[in-house]
Amino acid sequence: MNSLDPRAPLVLDTRELGRRPGSQHEVTMTVPAPAELGIEVLRVPEGSPVQLDLRLEAVMEGVLVTGAATVALEGECARCLEQIDDEVDVTFQELYVYSDQQSHAAEGEEDDEASRLEGDLLDLEPQLRDAVVLALPFQPLCRDDCPGLCVECGARLADDPDHAHEAAVDPRWAGLAAALEEPEHDVQHDTD
Repeated sequence: MNSLDPRAPLVLDTRELGRRPGSQHEVTMTVPAPAELGIEVLRVPEGSPVQLDLRLEAVMEGVLVTGAATVALEGECARCLEQIDDEVDVTFQELYVYSDQQSHAAEGEEDDEASRLEGDLLDLEPQLRDAVVLALPFQPLCRDDCPGLCVECGARLADDPDHAHEAAVDPRWAGLAAALEEPEHDVQHDTD
């Protein structure tokens, strides 16, 4: 019994390959991006187009999928919080093992992490998700030399490169600073 929905955008039917090692099939398609694809500050908008170029190849153990994907990105700069609109190209490769192959594996050697075919269906979403998330920068920047925000007032430094504040006066010296700012009184000294 298959738990994969053959109508899901990232579920592929491999029936055309059969189980003839060496047979292959190339697929180019555009699918909507799944929900929550990305990281907190940089993500692929849900439903945005994901361009996929795939090669499915039958091998002895299952189906080897080699793919490339192009996805749109949106988020914010980690330094200045400006909007980022970009795209990223990722590649991935995964072996989907035939479901009856696990019965041939000796107990204790079974790989729980292996991707499995469910009948003739395979789900690309986990591999796409891993490839995209690993390709994203941990701290995305609007540009490599983004100066960020002013720590005192929050002004965006890229908009005002000459942005500056007067040096803060230590409150312990404020009285002295005020006295020094007063105009000097003319004091006449007698030199007799």
